[in-house]
Amino acid sequence: MDLKPLKIGDLVAKIPVIQGGMGVGISLSGLAGAVALEGGVGVISTAQIGFRYPTFDLDPIGTNLRAISDEIKKAREIAAGGIIGVNIMVATQKYEEYVKAAVAAGVDLIISGAGLPMNLPELVKNSKTKIAPIVSSVKSAQLIIRYWLKKYDRLPDLVVIEGPEAGGHLGFSYEQLADLKALDYDKEIHAIVEHVKQCACERQTEIPVVAAGGIYTREDAERMAALGADGVQMATRFVTTYECDAPMSYKQAYIDARKEDITLVKSPVGMPGRAIRNAFLEKAEKEPVPHGKCHLCVSTCKPNETPYCITDALVNAAKGDIDNALLFCGTNACRAEKLEHVHDIMQEFA
Repeated sequence: MDLKPLKIGDLVAKIPVIQGGMGVGISLSGLAGAVALEGGVGVISTAQIGFRYPTFDLDPIGTNLRAISDEIKKAREIAAGGIIGVNIMVATQKYEEYVKAAVAAGVDLIISGAGLPMNLPELVKNSKTKIAPIVSSVKSAQLIIRYWLKKYDRLPDLVVIEGPEAGGHLGFSYEQLADLKALDYDKEIHAIVEHVKQCACERQTEIPVVAAGGIYTREDAERMAALGADGVQMATRFVTTYECDAPMSYKQAYIDARKEDITLVKSPVGMPGRAIRNAFLEKAEKEPVPHGKCHLCVSTCKPNETPYCITDALVNAAKGDIDNALLFCGTNACRAEKLEHVHDIMQEFA
């Protein structure tokens, strides 16, 4: 089956692959720029993006806002005209400021989930930046589209369906994730695609739909295309690339992971997630892990009650301190056997 270019308004990705945003510090300008250069959509995660800056401890939000601009600029230099996006979680503290910083930096696309991005159209008004909500159900897609039309007379430029096999924080209950077969998620994907396409048709326009979660090979992409998707979003596959911004020890954890090492976790920010079982998770399950100053990551975290600081755990991962880190991953992390180049992965989907 041929995979057609992904058209997002006036943006065209010749290979219909969006590289999923991975924070903290796993998908920055290096990976995003490389994917965009090869004809896909490269995505920078804004989650605690400024963690390496010396001002991060004193002013985490201000530092992150500066880093957003810096990383977009660096990604553009690598991408040579390719499409650069950012992933901004709705749950991010000062979410509106993050969106405005990305728009000011001239980003092509904002992908937004971990909550419903109800006011996103207002935040990108009078800019060329495209907007894409992440949804996991027909209900959430209906709610967002209906609200955007009523309040802003605006449709999404793209819709990302994030399924239950994705990594990181997930838009499903812990119980749903524990029994993936019972979800029968292909039916949900088809239903979301049908609803989005109907809404687009009524407005005589087109809204591409991209499927995410458990995508690893071209065969997976072709299966999503058969369900009506216009493209796919992949994250886990790109972790074990030479170009990924993660340290080698993080990549090696994926290469070493077995299927039984991939587990569901109850994140301290109130959402279930998927990660590689390691010494840190085993310790955190037994007793609270001490943490220092709050770095103002997400609005759902309660610093005085959290069993561990998710910023600390994810920053440790990005710095290579694997035994003291939360290693988010998708269900397919165990399929990684070696390092690859982004070019070779993208050619598989060309």
